[in-house]
Amino acid sequence: MTLTRLIVLAATLLAFGAATPRSASAADPLDNVLLLDLKDGRVTILLRPDLAPKHVERVKQLTREGFYNGIVFHRVIPGFMAQTGDPTGTGTGGSSYPDLPAEFSNKATFERGTIGAARSNDPNSANSQFFIDFDAAPFLNGKYTIWGQVIDGMGAVDKIAPGEPPSNPDKIVKMTIAADADDASKAAATNVLKAQQ
Repeated sequence: MTLTRLIVLAATLLAFGAATPRSASAADPLDNVLLLDLKDGRVTILLRPDLAPKHVERVKQLTREGFYNGIVFHRVIPGFMAQTGDPTGTGTGGSSYPDLPAEFSNKATFERGTIGAARSNDPNSANSQFFIDFDAAPFLNGKYTIWGQVIDGMGAVDKIAPGEPPSNPDKIVKMTIAADADDASKAAATNVLKAQQ
């Protein structure tokens, strides 16, 4: 095969690869937006692969598998946070995947709407559970992995039933990656992203 034909073949393969859905999805900003539907409305979350790539990858994987749909908020402390992501609803469970290594960062802090990976005393024990901060929690900085930030819908988070555990816990109605959502949801998520700029 001549050098010219090799160059043409390589260029064709690159062009084909750039057109595949996987490549398009990776470049789609909506691939890093999470739609969390609660009984009181939709919460839009910006994922932060720049801070915690392994945690974001896991959350996307579990979301696309439908893992989070129907899971309760088992620990909700007013003024602090709402925790979910345990299929047993007890705070001791997780997914069937291995635990994740800590991805602590000093590039972001725990503020109202920050999403953190819940874990045990072992920093490398995060799995599927996460929490949403109601208010700033600086004592968590550098000790828990941040993988997302609420950019719209904190009013719905504020209405999650409190308790440890709540007597009548709220649940995740549905969790979706915005890139996988219906056209109306994609348009709404795009508008939320634009408003952040």
